[in-house]
Amino acid sequence: MKKAISVMSGGLDCTVATSIFANTHEIHAITFNYGQKAAEKEIEVSKKICEKMDWTHEVIDLPWLAQISTSSLNTDEEIPELTNDDLDNIKKSQESASSVWVPARNTVFTSIALSYAESINASAIIVGWNGEEGATFPDNSKEYMEKFNELIKEGSPEKIKIEAPLINLNKEEIIKIGVECGAPIELSYSCYKGDETPCGVCESCMRRKRAFEKLGLKDN
Repeated sequence: MKKAISVMSGGLDCTVATSIFANTHEIHAITFNYGQKAAEKEIEVSKKICEKMDWTHEVIDLPWLAQISTSSLNTDEEIPELTNDDLDNIKKSQESASSVWVPARNTVFTSIALSYAESINASAIIVGWNGEEGATFPDNSKEYMEKFNELIKEGSPEKIKIEAPLINLNKEEIIKIGVECGAPIELSYSCYKGDETPCGVCESCMRRKRAFEKLGLKDN
């Protein structure tokens, strides 16, 4: 069976994206601790998901990223709270994205994932980048993925590819696919704040909540 590295935060998107490859790849998940407010919860949830799915799991500490970051995710700055209307307001969404932006986060994460992929002869790096978040986060976009795959082709001696199966999808479509492929969505956690109970008002919580409500599904 082919091997894959999964960049796993324990969130909805990466959980579904990785589950799509669960029957075709041996999954090695990595979770990053970069001083984010939700680090403890993300690690806990990622471990539970990996145990249920029989994936290996490793935590990678990046204290230096926390030290240089000005993001509300890992500083004392308040994480923005949004309404449903704000989610479709490009200015509000951009303001939220700017507040939670961690310097070059996905570039750092994906580069480390590439290193791991080379070390275990993995052929894929699985990420949860998606169309809905790609609209305001440039490192979630299809263009970014394509450029990074070009970089890997030029800079790696191995045949490794970033796999982002949700790259064109919104949250509703992601949940539908997750249900179809048996992803352990019920274990996933999407809140930026890291409390035991999701806050329900940060952008990540709001997008998740709206999608479940539109589908008429209960979110555990």
